[in-house]
Amino acid sequence: MSGNKPAPAETEVSPEAAAVIGKARRSAGFAMGIMLLGFMAIGVAVVYRLMRDAPPPTIAASVSVPPGSEVVSALTVDGTIQVTYRAGGAVMLSVFDSKTGELRQSTEIAAQ
Repeated sequence: MSGNKPAPAETEVSPEAAAVIGKARRSAGFAMGIMLLGFMAIGVAVVYRLMRDAPPPTIAASVSVPPGSEVVSALTVDGTIQVTYRAGGAVMLSVFDSKTGELRQSTEIAAQ
């Protein structure tokens, strides 16, 4: 033997050993493929969760009605807060912006 080169007899692999090595390579390739699919599934799940979970819309903390009025109902519709209240003898409907709480419109509801 000279240097670091192995003798030709040591580099030859028997057919049984070659079959075992081939089977091990196929098994390792299959395992890596399954692991790659798992990482891809995790990546898809993370991206899906990030895109799906949008923050809830902001709503005004409070809106103002005249002092001494009685609130009959309040609800949110299409970016507005609609408040129905009794002020004196009149029934009023006030529409507020849901983000700022600013009064957009006020209407008196009259019985006919």
